Order: sequence, then C-alpha cells, then structure tokens
Amino acid sequence: MGFGQPLPLPQAGGKRQGITARLNDFLLDFHAPNIMRRMDIATSPLDESLVAEAEALSRDLASVRGAVGRVIFGQDHVVDETLATLLAGGHVLLVGVPGLAKTKLVDTLGAVLGMSAKRVQFTPDLMPADILGSEVLEEGEGGRRGFRFVPGPVFCQLLMADEINRAGPRTQSALLQAMQERQVSVAGHPHSLPKPFHVLATQNPIEQEGTYPLPEAQLDRFLLQVDVGYPDRTAEARMLVATTGAQEERPRQALTAERLIAAQTLVRRLPVGESVMNAILDLVRAGRPESTDLEEVRRHVAWGPGPRASQALMLAVRARAVLGGRLAPSVDDVVALAGPVLRHRMALTFGARADGVTIGDIIGRLTARLG
Repeated sequence: MGFGQPLPLPQAGGKRQGITARLNDFLLDFHAPNIMRRMDIATSPLDESLVAEAEALSRDLASVRGAVGRVIFGQDHVVDETLATLLAGGHVLLVGVPGLAKTKLVDTLGAVLGMSAKRVQFTPDLMPADILGSEVLEEGEGGRRGFRFVPGPVFCQLLMADEINRAGPRTQSALLQAMQERQVSVAGHPHSLPKPFHVLATQNPIEQEGTYPLPEAQLDRFLLQVDVGYPDRTAEARMLVATTGAQEERPRQALTAERLIAAQTLVRRLPVGESVMNAILDLVRAGRPESTDLEEVRRHVAWGPGPRASQALMLAVRARAVLGGRLAPSVDDVVALAGPVLRHRMALTFGARADGVTIGDIIGRLTARLG
C-alpha cells in the first residue's frame, strides 16, 4: 500500500473481515497503555469501531495533504512529518535555509486545519512578555484601579516561532511551560492555552552569528526535528508557474481543530506490535553511551536520547501509520522516523566533530541494526 493512500475498504458483506484479519495476523501481541497481551481483533466490537474511525480519518488526511500540496511544492516529506507531529500532539522544529517555504507551510497548515495561527519573529531584544502577554493597570468604574491580563501571541492554536535561536535564553525559556503544560504563568497566575496548541519553530542552520543555541531541555520538547531541503527541479518549476502569475493559489480548509483533537485521540488508541516496541527500545537504548554495545556510540556520543525519545517514537510511528493508510505501525516506520526523533536529542564529543563524524552517521549505524 502506498504512503498516503486510504485504508482498503471491505467488500460488500465482509464486515471488514479482510482488514481485521490482516491486522490480527500482524498483531499477535501488541502494546497499549497499561496492557500487553494477545487479543482477537476480529471479535472485538471496539476494534470494529476503531477501524471505521481510522478509515474516516485516512480520507480526511488525504484531503488535508491534497490541500497543502496545492500551495507547498516539493516538500512532501516535510509536510508528512509535520502532519505526523500534529497528529501525535507534539511540536516540530523546522531547520533549513531561508526561502524553503517554512513560514508558508505554517500559514497553510493553519488555514487547512482550521486553526488560529500566529507568528512571532524572534530577535535579540524580544522579551518574554512579548510572547506570553502581560498585566496592565487600568481604571474601571468609580475610579477603581486594577490589573487586567492582556494575552500575548502564544494564545493561539498554531504558533510559529520564526528563527527561535535569535532570541536570548530568557525568552526561549518562556515557551518551555507552554510547550509542556499547555499553560503559561504570568504574575503568579496560570492561564490555559487554547486546544489544540502546537509550536512550529524554525532555525537557519547556516548563519550562527548573533544566535543563542537552544538548550537541551527545550530541544527535547520538540517531538521531531525536520530538516528542510531544496525542492527538485520539477517541483521548483511548478512553484515558479504557480507563484509568479496574476493569481496565486490560496489554501482551503479541509479539517477543523475539533477534528484534529479527535484524530490525536484516535492515534493514541492505535495498537503497537511488540516487535515495533522492541525496535524502539533497541534503537533508543543503543544510542546511549552508558548502555550501548556499539563502539562507535561509546567513542563518539557525548550524551544520548532520553526516555522522551522513546515516547516520541511510540506516538510518531502511529501517526505515520495512519497517514499511510495503515491501522498499525511497522519497524519501517521506526527506521523512517529515527532521524527526525533522535537528531536533536544526541550530541557528539569534540573528538567526533574533529574527525568529521555527524549525528546522521551515528543514527544510520543505529537503524542499520533494525534491518
């Protein structure tokens, strides 16, 4: 089955036996929250409901990808990995040189998914209050004065943090609580953020002058780091024709924020086979110098991925499976997402960098063992 194709519909009178039988063959044992046991998929009414919901979601996601593809050219893997992040309920870090449609992608996703989107251009003089909001003193009726909270741009459903590494550490840390807890505290008072809430941040990997590298604690909050490359010749030709004419294609809405929340719940209900879970554990634990049996990792890696990397893979492989029209993820999904999940959660030693070793080399060595 091709990536992004809808789930195969059952034959008339089949009651989805074909789908559930294939799923039952694949999932002899699977992992779900607080449970690991054999289950007969075909005889469970809950699973019949899950199949129906997954089929409907697959059709909705096909419409979403089609709507985005009318505006964004030559960045299919970027779109897919960003959508997988949103389906998993996480945040994404987009890394690429200027002019590769990173900002346009965020604007397009906001319109297509029916979400309120805002953009903050990070600069060295940006203050936390410029993002979170602040309290202002105002005078009410009868001359009584009081403080009123004025929400900042973080109070939206899709926040674009453009060039996030250009702001100072104090401002960068203002997003930490928002990204993890979906709320912010101003003057000692908590304020809940809209649901869903996602941060799509961008970085320029080339120009480092006047930037502040993100601390490891904040990098770990991003579910995926998506590297944005140049489009191929055909896609760039389509882009030239579509963006330099008298009229430019506008994105159309294909989903709602409420439907996205329901999709995120569905993704967490998808079963994960024991072989997939073992592949995730083998991959992540092999990337830690303290527990690996790989000499390259012990020699070249300063620190490896923590448990949040395993959690990110468990969610992301489910999201990638449903994007691909499948009811359960496979080891191939783990291999495909190893780079986006691990590349910002590992660091090389000074000696490794001096020898020209890259994080991509280490991740490639880790995934080669998965087959």
